[in-house]
Amino acid sequence: MARSESTDVLVVGAGPVGLTLAAELRRAGVACRIVDRLPARLPYAKAVGIQPRTLELFDRMGLVREVLDAAVPMRGQLTYVNGAERGRVELVLPPEVPYGFAALPQCDTERLLEEFLGRYGTGIERSTALVGFAQDPAGVTSRLTTTSGDEVEVRSRFLVGCDGAHSAVRKGLGLSFEGGAFPEEYMLADVEVGWGLPPGYGVRSMHRGEDGTVDDLLVCIPLPGNGRYRMSMLVPPELSAERQLSGAAGDGDGVAHGLQSGTAPALPDIQKVLDRLAPEPVTASALRWSSVFRISHRLVDRYGEGRVFVAGDAAHIHPPTGAQGMNTGIQDACNLAWKLALAVEGAAGPRVLPGYDAERRPVGEEVVGRTVRHAAEGVQADPTDRETLVLREAQLLVGYRESPLVSPLAPDDPALLRPGDRAPDCGGLAGDIAAHPVRLFDVLRGRGHVLLVYGDHPAGDVSFDLASAARELTDGRMETHRILPAGAPARWTGVPHHHDSRGEFARRYGAGEGAAFAVRPDGHLTACLGPTTVGGLKEALGRIFLP
Repeated sequence: MARSESTDVLVVGAGPVGLTLAAELRRAGVACRIVDRLPARLPYAKAVGIQPRTLELFDRMGLVREVLDAAVPMRGQLTYVNGAERGRVELVLPPEVPYGFAALPQCDTERLLEEFLGRYGTGIERSTALVGFAQDPAGVTSRLTTTSGDEVEVRSRFLVGCDGAHSAVRKGLGLSFEGGAFPEEYMLADVEVGWGLPPGYGVRSMHRGEDGTVDDLLVCIPLPGNGRYRMSMLVPPELSAERQLSGAAGDGDGVAHGLQSGTAPALPDIQKVLDRLAPEPVTASALRWSSVFRISHRLVDRYGEGRVFVAGDAAHIHPPTGAQGMNTGIQDACNLAWKLALAVEGAAGPRVLPGYDAERRPVGEEVVGRTVRHAAEGVQADPTDRETLVLREAQLLVGYRESPLVSPLAPDDPALLRPGDRAPDCGGLAGDIAAHPVRLFDVLRGRGHVLLVYGDHPAGDVSFDLASAARELTDGRMETHRILPAGAPARWTGVPHHHDSRGEFARRYGAGEGAAFAVRPDGHLTACLGPTTVGGLKEALGRIFLP
């Protein structure tokens, strides 16, 4: 007979998405368990790109230093067609963006997230699979089995499937997963090469036939290590035939996506492609792992139902072009975690949990569509200007202006920022004690909901009243921080403050005297108020918090 246990949130799947969700829940004080059917972390460099927006979220969590120490910079991409260089994409971002593009093997990202989660006393329950669940108005009952034959029944307030393209949670919910698959098969390989190309640049080398179509392809992404790259290339017919004979065609659900079993490519297979497509003669060595993989593009019809949700590859799969998949999933997790935390505490308004689908499904739909286009035509074929293209690839343009959780501004309002936008960073915030200025992200790091109030307020009590109102309206869940203009006297109001010594906050936020900005735990703006009133703040926070 299965033993019964309980927790607030059960997370299924311990990849980067599930680990991020579990870490954010524990950071918010929510009890959770995270299970994974695998006995150990896979030592593979599958998803390798970490976008600037994801690094911002890791900063908010308190994890970014470890990630930066382990990763290497991704500076751009070199493109070759039929052996000739045909373009160079420089991944240059505006100077106010705190992080650039990075590359790190997925296994290392998972290791760092697992270590971070361990700081909160939570570990992965491995060799444990979800075999079924049932939900009711009060919670979810899940059935788990282990490889040793143990059966466990877990009662939780919520269940989240971060269990990949063949998600048992998605199937259990009966969600549709519409889309298609690319006919091509690819090889992945983690190898070292000793070429003279500039470090930090990816390589995309293609061969076009007489009709102009691409009939051969090599893509290389730099990894930590001397000359180390994660390479992908088309599968030769002999390996494709062997894969089909092995019977590895997915998980019996018609979704052919990700690594496939069967004969793995060897160094000679990789070398043949390099001999054809490498920009200069080079020899591959130090093969760490290799595989054949397939690509599908699919999206669920909804990101959850009742008390059960899906995130990451369980909700959306697409080509790896632009390293959007893992990053989109991590941002799913950060978006969902604070909503679940409020729901567990009984403080979430009725819009909050439905707001996950309302905010993240449009993002998933856009990413799937864009990566499919880029896989067929290349990123350089995007009609947008280069600056917008780089910002979009960095995922810095993701926003929720249409979300039911934010207060909309009038269409003709000239505000620089709008509710739902990403809260940008800025520097030059000087305190009264520390001799060196800090960034706004330093102020926000490790915090939950924060109200940023700008201005001197000569009466000396406006920001204090707002701080009191913010605490009362959120039952103590929102902190208030004052940003003072340079040179303004710091009248003590019992609210922490910094001086905008270089005027960066005022410029980046379009802040005038009396403005206030409510920032969510995932770094997006709940409200942009100015001039701020307690009534306006109450209306904005009432979209999230119960009265």
